Order: sequence, then C-alpha cells, then structure tokens
Amino acid sequence: MSHIIVFGNEKGGSGKSTSCMHTATALVRSGMRVGALDLDLRQRTFTRYLENRAEYGARHGTTLPTPQVMGLPKVDRSELAEGENPFDKSLALAVAQLRQSCDYIIIDCPGSHTRLSQIAHSLADTLVTPLNDSFVDFDLLARIDPDTGRILGPSVYSEMVWHARQLRAKAGQKPIDWIVLRNRLGAQEMHNKRKMGQALEDLAKRIGFRVAPGFSERVIFRELFPRGMTLLDLKDIGIANLNLSNVAARQEVRDLIRSLNLSGVEMAF
Repeated sequence: MSHIIVFGNEKGGSGKSTSCMHTATALVRSGMRVGALDLDLRQRTFTRYLENRAEYGARHGTTLPTPQVMGLPKVDRSELAEGENPFDKSLALAVAQLRQSCDYIIIDCPGSHTRLSQIAHSLADTLVTPLNDSFVDFDLLARIDPDTGRILGPSVYSEMVWHARQLRAKAGQKPIDWIVLRNRLGAQEMHNKRKMGQALEDLAKRIGFRVAPGFSERVIFRELFPRGMTLLDLKDIGIANLNLSNVAARQEVRDLIRSLNLSGVEMAF
C-alpha cells in the first residue's frame, strides 16, 4: 500500500505548498515513486509549482526529479450510488490509480475547510500541518487563555483531525502520525517564540501530535517558485557555490524529511 502524506492547515500562507513540493522532490531523489495531488482547486499553488518545474526543464533541456502529477478525474453524477458524494468518488479514484504505481502519495490541501480536505485527512498515514510561529495560526489548533497561557480547549482544525482519526479507527486503519511544523521561525530567541514553543508542547501532549522545526523565513523559498525549483535542485541548475543561508535552508529540508520517520527513505540529497 502507498503511504499517504497529507499537508493540511485551514489557514493560508503557512507554507503548505512549499513544504509539500520540497518533500515530494526529496522523496523522488531518494529513489521513491511519488504521486502528487493538489486539492486546492482554486489557487492550485502546488500544481503551478510543478507546472513551472516542467516548463523550466523543457526550456533548458534538463530533466529534474519530479513526482507523478494527477488531477482529480471528473465524475459522472449519473453513475454515483445513492447518497455518494462526487468529491469523495473523485478523490478515491485518483488515490486508487496512484496506488498502483507509487510508494508515496503527497496531497496538498487548501487553506480552508472543504469536503475534499476533510476526506483527505482521513486518508493520511502522515499528516503534516505547517504553522507560522504565531498565535494567530495557533488559534486554529486550540484556544488559549491570554493571561495565563493555559490551553482552554481544541479549536476547529484540531476537531477536524480528531474526526479523521475516528473514521480511521472505525475502518481498522493505523493511527495518523500527526506532525505540526513550525515555519517562519525567527533567528533570535524572542519572547513570543518561547511562548509558542511551550504552548505547542503542552498541546501536543493533550491531543497527540509531534512538533518539528520547519522552514525559516528566507527569500530563497519565494525566488524558487517561478522556476519550479527546490533547494535540492540548485547544483543541478549550475549553482554550485551556495551561500550560508542556502546551505542552512537545504539542511532544513533534510531535517523535515528526517522528522517524517518514513520507512525505507534514504537521505540521497
């Protein structure tokens, strides 16, 4: 069975597609057969990233390690069973087709609550939730007392993950390995950074996720998108002498892949 990795968060701008793209290409570089699904049917950032990659390769006559991209197939509503949701059917068909040829399936969810996102979370063997290091983003996970920092209870996104876990348990599937990725961490040990870290550690114990370091705020991540490049491609496109910031950013990618604890994946990059 293919291992499904879902990148989800109901807030936009958290770095889902960047994390998604770097994970997918890292796995391909490690010799894995990887499929890619973009469930953000409006913005399509992950899809556009992959399209930019293909266009860059065609213009420059180079072949870069790339996952197998699949769009959601159209569903004939007349062929649906009574009460069957067309989005459920479409996603099930896409996943079933990718399972035939892929070791890993990477799914990028939209930054909002949709039916497709909800179903994708229930399919996740590994769920990665990129989170900006801000209490604005933290509010999607839990409500917090502003005076004491005490966690008052889970919020909307955590409740959706809980529901996905219940569906998997009823189906007899293994539990979701949920990882919260701290993106855009500041370089300095600021007061807010410490408070966020403590709040995440406290919440992790209560609702069951792992906390992992993500990507720092670096210009290079934004510059790579138009060419469809990742930090693992720089030497392939002739950038051999990396500056210290790029070296550090590439190490963050390695740390991300390591934190996923994926079976059989060797760090061949």
